[in-house]
Amino acid sequence: MEAFMTKRSAIKHQVREGVLDSREFLQDAKVRRLPPRNGWSPLPSNDDRDQAYLKTLKPKSEGQTALMEAIDAHNLVLALGPAGTGKTYLAVAKAVEALEAGRIGRIVLSRPAVEAGESIGFLPGDMEDKLAPYLRPLYDALSDRLSMKRVKALMAEGLIEIAPIGYMRGRTLNNAFIVVDEAQNCTYVQLKMLLTRLGWHSTMVVTGDPQQSDLLPGISGLSDIAERLEPVPGISVVRLAEQDIVRHPLVASMIGVL
Repeated sequence: MEAFMTKRSAIKHQVREGVLDSREFLQDAKVRRLPPRNGWSPLPSNDDRDQAYLKTLKPKSEGQTALMEAIDAHNLVLALGPAGTGKTYLAVAKAVEALEAGRIGRIVLSRPAVEAGESIGFLPGDMEDKLAPYLRPLYDALSDRLSMKRVKALMAEGLIEIAPIGYMRGRTLNNAFIVVDEAQNCTYVQLKMLLTRLGWHSTMVVTGDPQQSDLLPGISGLSDIAERLEPVPGISVVRLAEQDIVRHPLVASMIGVL
């Protein structure tokens, strides 16, 4: 009796939702039709909705517009500017866009492992584990454009590579999109070595804020490199300013007085 009542309750719910016809479930019915297919179907012929979802990459300031246009037009771009101007995010987003479009074969991410004023001691694990805290901003930008599951799959396939600066010498990076983040913590010699890794059909974006170097005064080579490369044809140096900051409004206010 209880099972019968449960079945009747389910049938009433389906009738109320407009899915089934109660006359098809009479006790003496021998043949019952399948419910009408008025719901969503994964078949393309029965689905005219757009299933894809990806955040549209749009610049939020004139400086960001100039940076995105420079990345599209040049193989080597230096993006200099204060914190919160979207330098890293735009560089990684453009790298993902190029990889998804098939214009490059892999993404190479590099960042100096320089502590920001305090020692964090020995880190266990392999090379990727040791560099993970330093590369967290790059991972955050990647996961915003791709799911973490896809990021891990691409890293396992070698399509996204973590390249420590200390191991870049002697390499030639062909068919790649290289992002060098926090370049203000690189010396002149390190930046010279990194820039000359650029190979055929590759794009390199170097980002950094010369005013926020964690090295000793006079050690960072980013400003010197940018000044020397700015007049070179085929290289774009984009300088972002306080009006390009897209974080909390207080960030722009603090940058102006600190």
